[in-house]
Amino acid sequence: MNTGLKITAFAAALAATFGTAYGVGKGVGPVVADERPAASPHGGHDGRGEKGERGSDGTAPGGLQISERGYALDLETSRIKAGERTEVRFSVRDGSGRKVTAYKREHGKELHFIVASRDLTAYRHLHPVRAADGTWSVPVELPKAGGYRAFADFTPARKGAEGVTLGADLAVSGAYAPAALPPVEATAEVDGYEVTLAGGLRPGAARELRLTVAKGGKPVTDLQPYLGAYGHLVALRSGDLAYLHVHPNDGGPGPEVSFTATAPSSGAYRLFLDFRHEGKVRTAAFTVSAGGGVEAGGHAH
Repeated sequence: MNTGLKITAFAAALAATFGTAYGVGKGVGPVVADERPAASPHGGHDGRGEKGERGSDGTAPGGLQISERGYALDLETSRIKAGERTEVRFSVRDGSGRKVTAYKREHGKELHFIVASRDLTAYRHLHPVRAADGTWSVPVELPKAGGYRAFADFTPARKGAEGVTLGADLAVSGAYAPAALPPVEATAEVDGYEVTLAGGLRPGAARELRLTVAKGGKPVTDLQPYLGAYGHLVALRSGDLAYLHVHPNDGGPGPEVSFTATAPSSGAYRLFLDFRHEGKVRTAAFTVSAGGGVEAGGHAH
């Protein structure tokens, strides 16, 4: 389980730190179907190596910007109400202002869309569908009011194109009560499952994160592939929400899933592990400290 597939794209821009919840959506009149089986349950995004605080071209980490590398995120739905199921629409535009309609499929999807609250207590990994004109749509219900950040993670189909992660602000109206960052703990419980985290993040150095899934005190040895792998991990840095998209090392269907990741800096991070078992995807969330003396911990909702 130790042939590392590394961080795919830093992105980020949220001003706190956030928790967990999972969502999958379908749109109206899709051109892109939901999910195609991946060639291997161990695969990861390709063409995206680890990146430091700045890329080789001098650009800032992905997701901190609404436009980068000649592409811009056009979030048509910029405000919704808390607790109401609403269709969010957006598009990616090229340097000429045209909506992009050709993408490279990675992990069964042309584009991954993630929404997180700025206090990192709400998280959605959504699967929008694309209309023929390049407009993406997905229904979403967010549980609480406040500021959110929406991330679009994709690779254009253009020859030689690299992966891009763009970010835009999303406002959710309603009574607002910010929450504190959940504490560092080694175990997260979600929907009757117990997930234990070992290892941690280290600024500027690759480290292994090992997550073990159990249910009723027994290890889960029959995890099911999700997005082409036995686990899918996203990390967000507290403060600006620098975004790390991490994929698993080679290995079997549980109980352990391991990842290799490099933190861009010291500080607190929130980890969100998506895993599938018995036909349902669940999300376990952890708070970790990179370079602060405490390597790993967890919390789940």
